[in-house]
Amino acid sequence: MDILILQLFNGASLGSILLLIALGLAITFGLMNVINMAHGELIMIGAYATYVVQNIFAAHFPALFDWYFLIALPVAFLVAAGVGMLLEFTVIRHLYGRPLDSLLATFGAGLILQQSARMIFGASNVGVSSPSFLSGGLSIFGVTLPNTRLFILALVTLCALALFFYFFKTSNGRRIRAVMQNRNMASCVGISTRKVDTVTFAIGSGFAGIAGMALTLIGPIGPSIGMHYIIDAFMVVVVGGVGMLSGTILGALGIGVFNTVFEYWTDASLGKVLIFGLIILFLQWRPNGLFSLNTRALD
Repeated sequence: MDILILQLFNGASLGSILLLIALGLAITFGLMNVINMAHGELIMIGAYATYVVQNIFAAHFPALFDWYFLIALPVAFLVAAGVGMLLEFTVIRHLYGRPLDSLLATFGAGLILQQSARMIFGASNVGVSSPSFLSGGLSIFGVTLPNTRLFILALVTLCALALFFYFFKTSNGRRIRAVMQNRNMASCVGISTRKVDTVTFAIGSGFAGIAGMALTLIGPIGPSIGMHYIIDAFMVVVVGGVGMLSGTILGALGIGVFNTVFEYWTDASLGKVLIFGLIILFLQWRPNGLFSLNTRALD
């Protein structure tokens, strides 16, 4: 029973991290059909933004140090969103409809961001101290669940709820969904698709920044931290269905749980191989993923 609870929690924890990373990727990939290979570097930017906020509080506000992590949340979102908006304005905007070119361009932009981080912060990994209120864990049936992982689960839940509210309960969210379903028709009814693209890319980049902030609770961060998660994030988006938030949530949790189970019964390398094999078989059965957009078009 203890092992089962621990494995389920580990799977949910891994799935939540993948979900937080994939949320931003899902909306940008689904809306603009752009394979953003620099998404991992936006995660890295969010992590380093948290590191900078920590250092500022440690140097100037030591009595309020525990509050730095709550301040780092909006800071990581805004900094990553700003960099993402700049990337969309300078690079991606000129490559719509050219997926191969956009893939290569964003890969190059990611390398530039990585090298910039090495020049500013150094090539070595740096650590971020967890606030005291996240130390320890919660004991359930003899199993201790770390508070840091529980915080990440709560953070992911709030982010997902906020994103659903934005998409389905606000006028800007409805514009984004309209452009996602039929860009030409949305443009005909007066929606500025360029503005929607920029805003959506900024939101997706901001969620990548929050993912980077959450990753600081797990271990050290470095210039290449995003590269360890970007492939898994793309797997989540493809399995869930491009642009489908519900599918992204189910895909992240499913991949997280299965990956944990496979690694428990085998090892990390073979577990990853089994996950890839399972995804390949699943996509043979459902090429569009768990969910897909239903649209009408004139032939």
